[in-house]
Amino acid sequence: MIVNALPSLEAWSRLFCQLEVPILRESAVALAAMIEDEDRASPIAIGRLAQADPLLTLRILALAARHRSRRAVTDTETAVTGVVMMGLGRFFDDFRSPTVVEDLLADDPEALAGLQQVIDRGFRAAGFALGFAVHRLDTDAEVIQEAAMLHDFAEMLLWCRAPALARRIRDRQAADPALRSAQAQLEVLNIRLHDLQRALMQAWHLPELLAQITDRDHLDNPQVRNVVLAVDIARHTQFGWDNPAVPDDLTEIGRLLNLTPESARRKVMGLDA
Repeated sequence: MIVNALPSLEAWSRLFCQLEVPILRESAVALAAMIEDEDRASPIAIGRLAQADPLLTLRILALAARHRSRRAVTDTETAVTGVVMMGLGRFFDDFRSPTVVEDLLADDPEALAGLQQVIDRGFRAAGFALGFAVHRLDTDAEVIQEAAMLHDFAEMLLWCRAPALARRIRDRQAADPALRSAQAQLEVLNIRLHDLQRALMQAWHLPELLAQITDRDHLDNPQVRNVVLAVDIARHTQFGWDNPAVPDDLTEIGRLLNLTPESARRKVMGLDA
């Protein structure tokens, strides 16, 4: 486990590139069963597992990029297309003895709970993002959903590999509600997780569209706003709907979807039901 902050973004990125991306135990068990019984295995079945495990999705996309042919003209933008591109044999070669999250954090249930909280928030964000994208008739709705689920993958990896540091960030923000996430991360890690995430996306050659629509520096792009607003409303309502940021979120969601704030509220509440 990483217990002390590294000095630079380059050092953090290099370390995470050397570490295996772990997956949830439920995914590992299901994949082992598929290896034993090939009739259970298909890209669609693996894609369903990935929808319930953002770390598995992340690992598949990175693996697919590594095996991508130089002649390929398009990225593999989803877990399913990544498995199709690799083929089941090559895919399973990488998953015969995966690192399992619950084993890594077996002695730290608080860290496991912290990770699960980030994952659950990502699932809600993905649901909002898909609903917004469908409303907008966006043809990239599936990628937008995936991008929202993976939006905070660097925070997930931090809970897996440096839980003491992740806890320190969380505790600082709990003690000072006005402290912004990026500032807390700089104070504890010497970097912002957003910057680490972008560095890992580049190092792992993750799909260009995925990188684009998770970049808050391009809010003029409606797909980026779709993802960001879904992530923000999921974060601000994680512990209830009384967060003072929610009215502004609903106003912006209404602008994205051409709805009044009240209609946007009903839309969001319906998606969260």
